Amino acid sequence: MTEHPGAGAGEQSQHPGRNMSSEIAEQPAVFDGLLSDRSALTEVARRVAERAPRFVLLAARGSSDHAALYAKYLVEVLLQLPAGLVSPSTTTLYGAQPDLTDVLLVSVSQSGGSPDLLEVTENARRNGATTVAVTNNPDSALNKAAEMSVNIAAGPEHAVAATKTYSATLLTLYLLVDAIRGGEAEHARRLPELAERALEPTEQLDEAVRRYRFADRVLTTGRGYSSATAAEAALKLAETSYLSARAYSGADLLHGPVAAVDTETAVLALCSSGRGGTAMTEVLETVHERGADVCAIGSAAKAVPHSHAVELPDSAEEIAPVLEVLPVQRLALTLALERGEDPDRPRGLNKVTRTR
Repeated sequence: MTEHPGAGAGEQSQHPGRNMSSEIAEQPAVFDGLLSDRSALTEVARRVAERAPRFVLLAARGSSDHAALYAKYLVEVLLQLPAGLVSPSTTTLYGAQPDLTDVLLVSVSQSGGSPDLLEVTENARRNGATTVAVTNNPDSALNKAAEMSVNIAAGPEHAVAATKTYSATLLTLYLLVDAIRGGEAEHARRLPELAERALEPTEQLDEAVRRYRFADRVLTTGRGYSSATAAEAALKLAETSYLSARAYSGADLLHGPVAAVDTETAVLALCSSGRGGTAMTEVLETVHERGADVCAIGSAAKAVPHSHAVELPDSAEEIAPVLEVLPVQRLALTLALERGEDPDRPRGLNKVTRTR
């Protein structure tokens, strides 16, 4: 479930999918804005680097949890620091009080309004952690609870399904981690242009919609940085088209779940250039041999076994998830409309989910 601020019922579009469609289209401009003014983010990064944390914890829910998974890879690979995903209930339900001296806690929440993340952040700060909030709402309670904060600056988002706030969170986390290590965002500079290309209509994506229109279950998979995109893809398909979608890392898929793959299985595979994409070759050879319909998305999509491929412009592997998720969002939008659903009004979901 996504969690972020947006429109109330009175603001919802009378045209199915219009909000989601327009917000998907805004993403290149959002990226350009983030890249154009990084001064506040760079100052946060400087303060974090000065403290030389020994460990990084990431707290998040919903789509933001997938962004946190991406950040975990960034921290472990680019900063060479151990990183972990927080289980908020250890604080909110069980009252754990770990010593977090010299630990960096990054709380990721599009709305900044989730009570459990607020409690986790307050508790971590009391127990010695350096705390940073990454949100789309600079006035949120979470921003006030954290010692420092970073604005993802995606602007208001009215569709229930997160699109631009999710990708903006990915880019913000990349820029933050890159700045902590002293980088100058060199791998992200062409993102607005590459995003425009990634959002162009393609026959391959239309083919994926046709094949998935009558699917009952979809398996999404990726390795490394792309594991986050696989998780987000499963969520988007579930919340907009009500598909039974399950995400696995490529490695975990071969450890047992592959037994359930057959000719009735639709597999959405994220495969971008780099070590993660290369590692998907063996995985997709296995599922392809089992008769699964494999749609590969990414800059290395045509280099792996596939039934059809949506190829994306090449980029550095650590920034690829920002591009990979764009055709995934378009797939979720178009598929929902083809199945007669309104992705702006998924049943039983609200814009902000509050958990403890």
